Amino acid sequence: MSAPVLTAVAWPYANGPRHIGHVSGIGVPSDLFSRYLRMSGHRVLMVSGSDEHGTPTSVQADKEGVTPRQLVDKYHRVIAEDMRGLGVTYDLFTRTTTGNHYQVTQDVFTALWRNGYILPKTTTGAISPSTGRTLPDRYIEGTCPICGYDGARGDQCDNCGNQLDPAELRNPRSKINGETPKFVETEHLFLDLPAFTQVMGEYLGSRVDWRPNVIKFSSNLLGDLRPRAITRDLDWGVPIPLDGWRDQPLKRFYVWFDAVIGYLSASVEWARRSGNPDAWQEFWGKDAQSYYFMGKDNIVFHSLIWPSILYGQNGQGDKGGTPGRFGTLDVPTEVVSSEFLTMSGSKFSTSRGQVIYVNDFLREFGPDALRYFIAVAGPENQDTDFTWDEFVRRTNFELANEWGNLVNRSVSLAHKNNGAVPKPGTPTAADEELKALARGAFDVVGGHLRRSRFKAAVGEAMRVVGAANRYLSDQEPWKMKDDPDRRDTVLHTALQVVQDANTLLTPVMPHAAQKVHELLGGTGVWAAQPEIREVEDLDEAGREYPVITGDYTVEQAKWGSTPIEVGRPLDKPSPLFAKLDPELGETGPAWAPIAK
Repeated sequence: MSAPVLTAVAWPYANGPRHIGHVSGIGVPSDLFSRYLRMSGHRVLMVSGSDEHGTPTSVQADKEGVTPRQLVDKYHRVIAEDMRGLGVTYDLFTRTTTGNHYQVTQDVFTALWRNGYILPKTTTGAISPSTGRTLPDRYIEGTCPICGYDGARGDQCDNCGNQLDPAELRNPRSKINGETPKFVETEHLFLDLPAFTQVMGEYLGSRVDWRPNVIKFSSNLLGDLRPRAITRDLDWGVPIPLDGWRDQPLKRFYVWFDAVIGYLSASVEWARRSGNPDAWQEFWGKDAQSYYFMGKDNIVFHSLIWPSILYGQNGQGDKGGTPGRFGTLDVPTEVVSSEFLTMSGSKFSTSRGQVIYVNDFLREFGPDALRYFIAVAGPENQDTDFTWDEFVRRTNFELANEWGNLVNRSVSLAHKNNGAVPKPGTPTAADEELKALARGAFDVVGGHLRRSRFKAAVGEAMRVVGAANRYLSDQEPWKMKDDPDRRDTVLHTALQVVQDANTLLTPVMPHAAQKVHELLGGTGVWAAQPEIREVEDLDEAGREYPVITGDYTVEQAKWGSTPIEVGRPLDKPSPLFAKLDPELGETGPAWAPIAK
């Protein structure tokens, strides 16, 4: 039996709608991976949710004139709708403001505290002179004291990768209003990261097959691990379950600390809702595998800090200890980090108006064109610029002209001449060669998808599509009126390869795959889709919220070639993908015009 797999997807901030830069690193890659694994027979648990605590939420709530709770209620629903619309097959997409998440976070902290990996420490905190509020590290920018980069954040420098303290920055300034922060003494709790240097060195040293950017970045930080604050002077966050701290209204866990614990709390919530409260354990033990998907700005939290928290909870750092409530938890099998999807060379930015929102994109172009673009042209290993010209080109020439055209003419010819999938005659070498190419692609494409090499996977699948189009052009079955046996053999071969290519492309374009399944005469669910359900908080009576979930066991899609059924009725097909007006590539749509 295949090993169970945890797909852990970075939690989007619930302080606004998501743009396509966000989903290029989390939602789409993780779903391609999970759909393929389910088709291959793995038991998959895919979890995430809205990250709802911290100052980003409070700042946006002030801007909109609402409370933080009202803000996250609003945007959690928006984000859930976006992810459902994209077809991201979460087993549970939840949120961090649940009673379950609070309890799991506090239990993990308690284990860390009991094992000696939490240090109380008086430190310097940044305060906004104009509001008196704490400024989180990530809301302070300045010049890095190590490499001189002007744009370093208060917690780390993205240029050299070193951990920083905001008081160390030269010329620090608030990202909220540009003022110079005031630094005051305050007491906080710190995670003793240096106590995990040895075990983390052994862990990272064994990760030989990670993406180079992740392993290099993480290994470079090992030599300078310092205790890292896990609390902040805030009134919006998970309370601290410690005497002397629990009753302080302005002391809460730092958002990064509770957010990574969300992978565990979401797994526990999923299990509790499944009717088997212990079901989560299957995906967190030594026999399971776990893959964490995020953008490159979150590498350090997933490759260093989260494993350290897990080791501390397990009692496996320098100070030893005993496992907490959840027993011994396994660390990530792989951290799958994408680079940035940019516009005109710059990161997507809501504040600068440089943004393409997911819901706008889905409304006009549907989900699969975006999923395809991210898979084949996204920021897998390097920053990649999104341009409308490239989107139009790939939609028209690859989806409409190549894949859509293959499906349309294969089904149209068989419908016109037979009304059903024809019975083949004696195959020729050309027929067998094409079918062998399609069958052989399953191992190659599957291998790429298993390693999150999505560009290579799509490229190989589209190579089969291209070969099938050339086969039809060479064979010219429309000219075989006087040789119906040969015509039927060619059409059967083409339809068989269409079915195989559709399977290969199902993880990438599941909505189109369902339509192709039906165009080939299939019935029932080929590629399952997620749904939004309203649920009640498991620990806070009367509080309801939407989650994404789904029954993905009902889908028929399985990884591999299966014989197409002779005699299956075929209807006249409609186009799979509509061609876009080339002018769109020059102007952009009205809701996201290209700046001149």
